[in-house]
Amino acid sequence: MTTTKRPEFRAPSQIAPTAAPLAAVSPAPLVGTWTNKSSNNIVEAVITDTGGKFEVNLYGACTPTPCNWGAVAAVPYAATVSGGAAVAFSANYSFSFSTVIVVGHLEGAELILETLTHFTDGSGRADFYFSESMSK
Repeated sequence: MTTTKRPEFRAPSQIAPTAAPLAAVSPAPLVGTWTNKSSNNIVEAVITDTGGKFEVNLYGACTPTPCNWGAVAAVPYAATVSGGAAVAFSANYSFSFSTVIVVGHLEGAELILETLTHFTDGSGRADFYFSESMSK
């Protein structure tokens, strides 16, 4: 009788911890006020990192003044698993009528901001994707 050994897969939490320090992501390159006054979606993104609390505050293209979406926690991402300077972020907004996934990434001196909007209010509007370029 031959016994076949099944491969074992373990979650990271099941593996003994190593002495390696956690790789850090510095959000500094993303921090600041980014604008695109000609947009009909997002006209301003204020990105902050205060005491390790990384947040994004978006302003929509409302008239007569931009509408404040509010500050939400965001996640900065480095270009490699070794950490380093942030090159992108993600954040989630939840409104009474929609949810919006926000992703931003640096492209040279610009921030490419992408939003994926899913309507939850039964209005019949199509979910949509929007991309725009912002600058400091």
